[in-house]
Amino acid sequence: MRELILEPAPVSDALKAALTSAGLLIDDLEGSDRTYFALVDSDGGVVGYSGVENCESSSVLLRSVVVIPEFRSQGYGRRLVELTIAKLPLAADVYLATTSAATFFEPFGFMVVDRDQAPKAILSTRQLSGLCPASATIMRLNRPPT
Repeated sequence: MRELILEPAPVSDALKAALTSAGLLIDDLEGSDRTYFALVDSDGGVVGYSGVENCESSSVLLRSVVVIPEFRSQGYGRRLVELTIAKLPLAADVYLATTSAATFFEPFGFMVVDRDQAPKAILSTRQLSGLCPASATIMRLNRPPT
């Protein structure tokens, strides 16, 4: 696997194109509570993107995880998620919503939770309050004790 680093990334046409190509939402990318990253190889080429939304001091929504099509099925998605989670505070409760990738996120420690178990701050995000279908699976990261 290539040498990879995770760098801060602005909302850009390239990010939007990558998300669109994967069928992911682009309607609510802007916001001071959102941070995006690019997974970059040693040549400076972007392999994928991820994003997080800070919902309150203790809750974070993992969002916008996508690998560029030519790099898919090579383990880069796993590395992208690992590096993104490593950027988050250890005390943060990390959630995500997915309609099709629950099994991808389970090996990282994400577990399905009922909608009523998610904090109001997570449920109030634009993604969970209207953009994602009500049938989306909500998952919470179960981190081992430190």
